[in-house]
Amino acid sequence: MSKPTVVLLHGVGLDHTMWEPTAEVLADRFTLVTPDLLGHGRNKPAAAGTALEHLALDAAAEIPPGAHVVGFSLGALVAQYLAVHRPELVASLTSVSSVCRRTPAEREKVLERLRLARTDFEAAVSASLRRWYAGTGVGAEWVSRTEATLRANDVESFHNCYRVFATADAELGPDLHRITAPAVAVTGGDDPGSTPEMTRRLAAALPNCRAAIVPGTRHMLPVQRPEAVADHVTALIGDNAHA
Repeated sequence: MSKPTVVLLHGVGLDHTMWEPTAEVLADRFTLVTPDLLGHGRNKPAAAGTALEHLALDAAAEIPPGAHVVGFSLGALVAQYLAVHRPELVASLTSVSSVCRRTPAEREKVLERLRLARTDFEAAVSASLRRWYAGTGVGAEWVSRTEATLRANDVESFHNCYRVFATADAELGPDLHRITAPAVAVTGGDDPGSTPEMTRRLAAALPNCRAAIVPGTRHMLPVQRPEAVADHVTALIGDNAHA
């Protein structure tokens, strides 16, 4: 019998390799698809004016119908867009470390990070690493790998994608109620950007979604606690296998 397909969509400035710790846990039970989003990794740069729609439709070309879609951070927004606009592709939706309907204060914080990236990309990379990994105990090798991936970005393409990350939750907010796929929203209890409150907000906005908070975990949940991500994905798929 064929394995269910799980699609893993990465975050802004990263690529498919960020999923390696989680993929290692999932690989024995699922067929994994790990695209690089437009503007990232093996994919072409993202042009000025790139919108969430462009990222989502580019990713959709690699997603078979009825896949279980897991998105991290920016990838979660892409996954949510697909669940709204291409529901035939999304049998279940797992949003990992996702923002949702930012408040004005939350939006100002992310726009400040976008401004820093435009004026001092190196400082923005360093700030991201501190925000994602400080005090987590994640090994230096993984922090170095993440840093190398961030620094390898085409800077203008990164800016164009970060602008999507900073603004697209406002675009998605009014449509979240249209997502009918069974869903889970999970984030780290210590994530300062994709906060537990945002995850609860997302779960409340979707008709069929539960919230899960992983204690003592920051933004890079799939690296810091891959087994927790795998458990939530597996439980969601299992609970709905015969629905």
